[in-house]
Amino acid sequence: MTASPSSTPGSTPSYQSEYFQQSEADRVRILSEALPYIQQFNGRTVVIKYGGAAMKDTQLKATVIRDVVFMASVGIRPVVVHGGGPEINTWLAKLDIEPQFKDGLRVTDSDTMDVVEMVLVGRVNKELVSLINQAGGRAVGLCGKDGDLITAKPRPAEDGIGFVADVARIQPDLVSSLVAANYIPVISSVAGDGTSQAYNINADTVAGELAAALNAEKLILLTDTPGIMRDFKDPSTLIDRLDIHQARQLIADGTVAGGMIPKVTCCIKSLAQGVRAATILDGRMPHALLLEIFSDEGIGTMLVASSVI
Repeated sequence: MTASPSSTPGSTPSYQSEYFQQSEADRVRILSEALPYIQQFNGRTVVIKYGGAAMKDTQLKATVIRDVVFMASVGIRPVVVHGGGPEINTWLAKLDIEPQFKDGLRVTDSDTMDVVEMVLVGRVNKELVSLINQAGGRAVGLCGKDGDLITAKPRPAEDGIGFVADVARIQPDLVSSLVAANYIPVISSVAGDGTSQAYNINADTVAGELAAALNAEKLILLTDTPGIMRDFKDPSTLIDRLDIHQARQLIADGTVAGGMIPKVTCCIKSLAQGVRAATILDGRMPHALLLEIFSDEGIGTMLVASSVI
């Protein structure tokens, strides 16, 4: 085999050298682009709602965990609120209990509530804590009952969704203390109402209320969709930015429907209570969190309180 004119025996061919130079240049560009965002978010709290496909796929789960640990390593204070719908459904199937949903919320009878608490608090939460710790972070697992963190407000019986609740109150002191000590709180959305009864609260709702209580800089919801789209079947109709008024209009006209309603609603409520920005993004995209926080363009749909600058 004849060496190329631009290379000599024992040397690196010029095309390889050019490739490595370009690769290194790309790394430098990415780091340079990330710097102002690292500075902006340093010491700020970011609440992440983790759920959907990013919890089912092993590789996606690994990238989310690495992203969370990376954020903590550069001075951001991540707080993770997680769902667990797919694993809940798996265990319900094992027990021959048919999952039911109404307006995007899980219908939760007594037997289903037992499974929800077992899966979210006993399995999913502890797995996430373990994975974050293995990746170099310092995670602490909590549910709404711990430290009286979340008080549940049971939904009216006529709603027909069983042991499902809204958030009556958040006491963020425990989470604030953990964050200040550089721990990563990992929170499941099971809470009590002051009695021994457990309630299932939508994890999006918990994330939004907690973001507001913590005066978070940003709320991020990882979902199985690119964001809010005018036509949910057409990703090209993605809306990259909305204010509260526009978001409410999309709910009213039916553009936002089904399981997206509680997501958008929790974003609206958190913004109204002082959270600076909320983003709904596609958790199926590897390193979606880093792309959203540390790049100029970001991804998904960002909601803000007002479009007026």
